[in-house]
Amino acid sequence: MLREIPSHTLLTALMVLGLLTIALAKAIAPARFYDFILVLGNSKYLKIYSRDQKFLDYHDGFLFINLIVAISIFASIGLKCFSIIDTVTPALMIKLLFGSATFILAKVLLERLIASLFEIDDMIDRYLFQKISYKNYIGIILLPINAFLTFSVAPQKNLLYSVIILIFLLNVSGLITTFKGYQNEIKRNLFYFILYLCALEITPYIVIYSIIRTN
Repeated sequence: MLREIPSHTLLTALMVLGLLTIALAKAIAPARFYDFILVLGNSKYLKIYSRDQKFLDYHDGFLFINLIVAISIFASIGLKCFSIIDTVTPALMIKLLFGSATFILAKVLLERLIASLFEIDDMIDRYLFQKISYKNYIGIILLPINAFLTFSVAPQKNLLYSVIILIFLLNVSGLITTFKGYQNEIKRNLFYFILYLCALEITPYIVIYSIIRTN
């Protein structure tokens, strides 16, 4: 049975873990990390590093760990703010960490499988790289936001909604950047790409929203 740990201590430990993974990503590839930090205003990172994708990439791997940690912390803050839970426990955080990682990884693997079936692997590989890059960037942005919500202010619903809108806008920005960069390929495979978006970019979030509302 897990020992009770004060929520601030637990969240602080996870934030330190997030900082550590970011530091490791920077230490592994300093030049790449600096290009990554400027990804919102500069397409250099996406153009250069999408060509050298690897199945196991330590730089992206460490940033992905931070993303999972940041999402889980923010989710726990939201659950507490909306009175869905009374306190943040180690058991809850394990569930959030495992659930977030499983959802994102399963979605990526399914996307690659469907892309293979539609024979649009190259385009989807580049699309997934850009999408994952933006998600990892959101993970870095969430780190100070989580610290602010944990230690500086009592989280309010309007404030959480504002953060959610910010995350949504960053995701949309990533999609627009991708569509602009590969609009010719998308036009040639428009039907399959629309099916892909409906099946894997819209439906999963509708299902999650329905589950949350039901509960």
